[in-house]
Amino acid sequence: MNIYVLMKRTFDTEEKITISGGKINEDGAEFIINPYDEYAIEEAIQVRDAQGGEVTVVSVGTEEAEKQLRTALAMGADKAVLINTEDDLEDGDQFTTAKILSEYLKDKEADLIIAGNVAIDGGSGQVGPRVAELLGISYVTTITKLEINGSSATVVRDVEGDSEVIETSLPLLVTAQQGLNEPRYPSLPGIMKAKKKPLDELELDDLDLDEDDVEAKTKTIEIYLPPKKEAGKVLEGELEDQVKELVNLLHTEAKVV
Repeated sequence: MNIYVLMKRTFDTEEKITISGGKINEDGAEFIINPYDEYAIEEAIQVRDAQGGEVTVVSVGTEEAEKQLRTALAMGADKAVLINTEDDLEDGDQFTTAKILSEYLKDKEADLIIAGNVAIDGGSGQVGPRVAELLGISYVTTITKLEINGSSATVVRDVEGDSEVIETSLPLLVTAQQGLNEPRYPSLPGIMKAKKKPLDELELDDLDLDEDDVEAKTKTIEIYLPPKKEAGKVLEGELEDQVKELVNLLHTEAKVV
């Protein structure tokens, strides 16, 4: 099988975000593979081991993403591709990323494409479905189980606390939800092998794209941190008096009633 994984480099989930000059400050910050993309990588490796084939991990971003791509290779992926937009794009959005990825994938004859359900930094969950739409293939989101049988697939997807079973055909794009699997840690032999595995770097010109083709459809007006929470109030006295004071506070201060 020809399997591709869409991977994003994101802030470490433990990282404390700061704002500088109206932008998120990346200086000294730790970055990781987007956690949902780890499920995608693990599932791709498991499908390859069961069905045969090859796993290629693809990322759009800057040279810094090479570290996360090498980690994916150390987990067991066969190849990695970085589409470097550092010199071509100042800003981008989900459309930008999906357009670039779909242009790269359009002639790759992918049987299966796996992406993370959402990225923890943006949380839109748009890139996977957008890529599938641009490629004209079927897609299923938030999957928790995947079975491949020849040219067909049976998928279980999470539906607001319940699940549904879908049968479809390949080629197929799915997005990985938590619970799909347990991502492996890169082993020392895997890390050593990853150094020799191919990691190709492309630019927009290599895809016959220019800035106008991938211009963002949205614009970020402002980035700011949520306001600090004030200390809570402890109500004292008889229960009836507390209830009256609570209702008054909700009306005069919180302005929710």
